[in-house]
Amino acid sequence: MKVLVYSDDAATRDKVRQALGRRPAADVPFVEIVECATEPKVHQWLGSGDIDVAVLDGETQPAGGMGVCRQAKDEVYNCPPVALIIARRDDRWLADWSRADAVIPQPLEPMTVADTVAELMRRRSSTRLNAK
Repeated sequence: MKVLVYSDDAATRDKVRQALGRRPAADVPFVEIVECATEPKVHQWLGSGDIDVAVLDGETQPAGGMGVCRQAKDEVYNCPPVALIIARRDDRWLADWSRADAVIPQPLEPMTVADTVAELMRRRSSTRLNAK
């Protein structure tokens, strides 16, 4: 499954990639990670239909992951599940507004990242359309 990781911070993308490894849980498929640092590339990938799960950094500049998530949920047909990385607990309401499927708090804990993405992968596997 393809997992998109969006952040303008290479260290954040690296932490997510390391946390996921080749397979975030034994009962999910191997992952191919697609890294993006710019909003246009994220929309290009999400619109392609090739992404199974997205992990978006809410602190990315200039286009934060929350706004990108909201736009994707509004505009992308069969939008993949999205996990938002949030820096503050109080940002959870913004994650809800953006219609994120899950939240990953900062600082990034590898087990939390892996468990969250694995759950979204399971959800995507059970709902994915076979019309590719």
